[in-house]
Amino acid sequence: MIVETGKVVALKGDRVWVQTIRASACQSCAARSGCGQKVLAAATGGRANQILVANTVSARVGDEVTIGIDEQALLGASLIVYAIPLLLMLVATVLGHQLSGGQDSGAMLAAAGGLGLGFLVARKLQGPGKTGYEPRLVRVNRIHSENCL
Repeated sequence: MIVETGKVVALKGDRVWVQTIRASACQSCAARSGCGQKVLAAATGGRANQILVANTVSARVGDEVTIGIDEQALLGASLIVYAIPLLLMLVATVLGHQLSGGQDSGAMLAAAGGLGLGFLVARKLQGPGKTGYEPRLVRVNRIHSENCL
């Protein structure tokens, strides 16, 4: 499971908004050369991100929480988002080229149509109600402070 720590910033029904900040700890991490987090952090400039997740651990505003997503779900979602549109675009390009009598314009139009269709199919496969690809709250990291004498 891939996990990230964040802070609950708002409640919305049975869901919570969790804000995560991309840490600049990539420089000291042993896995930095094979991790996509470093690339994402560089692309976003370390900005805060907010994500809406189901509140399965009774988190409250201000709580520090851990959110996670299964590796298999992340891999499956990546394949759906990237592979399906590209495959449909390639198939449509070949068909468009053949059906247009070898015209490049026919192949280009078919490629655009195939890519659009691929995005629609990917959206349908990951649409509303399909929670297998969503991150979830793993735990609340409540810190209990005690008065020291």
